[in-house]
Amino acid sequence: MILFQKIINQKLNNISVEELMQYAKQFNISIGRAQAAEVVKAMNGKNINIFNVNERKKLLSQIASITSPQTAQQVNQLFQKFTN
Repeated sequence: MILFQKIINQKLNNISVEELMQYAKQFNISIGRAQAAEVVKAMNGKNINIFNVNERKKLLSQIASITSPQTAQQVNQLFQKFTN
């Protein structure tokens, strides 16, 4: 895995609620603080590799159940910006 991928994965696996809220605002993703806290809980410490399609789909499925399918789609678009 290249350095760039490691940095992105490390950041996402250790993101705080405040950081997630900032990214959501920056990329026009509608998410409440309580939802952000649940998403962070689902991500933190799990060593999820968003460059792995199966791991990303599993995480997005969890995000959809926490927030909404529309929010998960928006998050996926954000992940795609990071991975392309």
